[in-house]
Amino acid sequence: MSEKSDDSTLKIIPLGGLGEIGLNMMVFEYGDTIAIVDSGLMFPEEEMLGIDIVIPDFSYLLKNREKVAALVITHGHEDHIGAIPFLVRELALPIYGTALTLALIREKLREHNLLERVELIQVAPRQVVEIGPFNFEFISVCHSIPDGVALAIRTPVGVVVHSGDFKIDNTPVDGKRFDIARLGAYGEEGVLALLSDSTNVEREGYTVSEKEVGVTLRNVLREKQGRVMVAVFASNLHRIQQLIHIARELGRKVLLNGKSMITNVRLARELGYLDFPKEDEITIPDLQSLPDSRVLMLTTGTQGEPMSALSRMAFNDHKKLKVREGDTIILSSRFIPGNERTIQNIINHLCRQGAEVIHEQVKDIHVSGHAYQEEQKILINVVHPRFFIPIHGEYRHLVKHRQLAMSLGMAPESCLLMENGGVMCFSADSVCTDQKVETGRVFVDGKGVGDVGGLVLRDRRHLSEDGLVIASLVVNKETHEILSGPDILSRGFIHEEAKPEILYECECIIFENIDRQLAEAKELDCTLLQEQIRRDLKRFFIRTLDRRPVIYPIVVEI
Repeated sequence: MSEKSDDSTLKIIPLGGLGEIGLNMMVFEYGDTIAIVDSGLMFPEEEMLGIDIVIPDFSYLLKNREKVAALVITHGHEDHIGAIPFLVRELALPIYGTALTLALIREKLREHNLLERVELIQVAPRQVVEIGPFNFEFISVCHSIPDGVALAIRTPVGVVVHSGDFKIDNTPVDGKRFDIARLGAYGEEGVLALLSDSTNVEREGYTVSEKEVGVTLRNVLREKQGRVMVAVFASNLHRIQQLIHIARELGRKVLLNGKSMITNVRLARELGYLDFPKEDEITIPDLQSLPDSRVLMLTTGTQGEPMSALSRMAFNDHKKLKVREGDTIILSSRFIPGNERTIQNIINHLCRQGAEVIHEQVKDIHVSGHAYQEEQKILINVVHPRFFIPIHGEYRHLVKHRQLAMSLGMAPESCLLMENGGVMCFSADSVCTDQKVETGRVFVDGKGVGDVGGLVLRDRRHLSEDGLVIASLVVNKETHEILSGPDILSRGFIHEEAKPEILYECECIIFENIDRQLAEAKELDCTLLQEQIRRDLKRFFIRTLDRRPVIYPIVVEI
């Protein structure tokens, strides 16, 4: 292992996507050129109160903005393209991607009024593009969205393969198979490093083909006589295509519901990725003239997102669509960890309205787009890299994937376990991993980007868990007479009418502090008085109620 790096070394730097699900962003740097692979977001975790989305910290790229040459995208999922608008605001750079991927990016940039800042360059599988000292070849892979690619990156110190998100599906819906032959050719030539998707490394065997889900869905729809609503990821165009074909076969018409569903289907139609004739589609007014047995709705909301179409229907809050007795709701997705409670709540509300709900724990109506262990082994054996780097997963996934590579005979020192911000410096015959760069998570809250940090989230948690007490009073500046108050306002702490004695004690504590300060100093120091009130109220609440609300004293002199 070498301890030195210079301008003749290749640096591979993950800025997101290692140790977490989402936020994928990888930097390739050689000399005075930086090429970025993917720029994804992550949806907020439960403790990130009020946060809309999370994006990577671009600090390293902004410090080296003169080096940044291009952004290369593997596929069109939000965890790979969702942060692009925020990156483009800071850096105007060309973006390379396949047709559908660029269509989704174009729509996203148009919404942010940023389309004029970038050049979108369309590529096709097996096409090679030159970016400074790098040659990127785009290699077709199977995933849960069309047009996904792996990348073979020819660098001055060797070839690096980036798997993107992948699975090996021998019967893909669109007929575009995993291009194992091209990856094998690179394996024969010699690959310096393989960066491989770790998402499903804990699952043994092989993923089920997407076509198998189609068989199950066809059987379910054939049995149902009422309306059927299928909640599916709007990006899963393969499943949407199968559902459209099944609807046509069974004499049902298709209604699209939800903004992202309508947008993605429109883009896929325009590009020829969906066979969906206009005569097979209906709109909401058409429901009045069609029997229930001829209706299939495709909707968003598989994870119980609050503003999604399915959630609004579940809570009877949709302006135009209502769930009713005899409807069948199919949640054709997996329960993403952390969303289970929300999804179960949606299911309960749908059942209360008389619908039958079918989900993955009841029938096999979903398959993953990420490789299981045997497919991951195939990729490692085919590429036969000198170094192996697990990416895209929580830390336990990276550890398990490293162990999987070692079980195939790779030496422990050749399997690099990295985290975000770690720098892998490759030369022709060695690697060092002892450098770090600035990285982290940036919170997006409304229109604010990065203005909500750890301290603000801590305050939000404190408020949400313990409530707020505001103690206010107005005093005469010269006579120190209390002109108004003290007034005690409680929110999320206690109900004023339920425990009036607590509020009375708070008032007494405030009077005692005023008397004490006047006795000692003959005048009031408002800043000191506020701090003393906060301290004494805190002690009182802990002693009497064992609670720790946020306490905000306000003393105004006039």
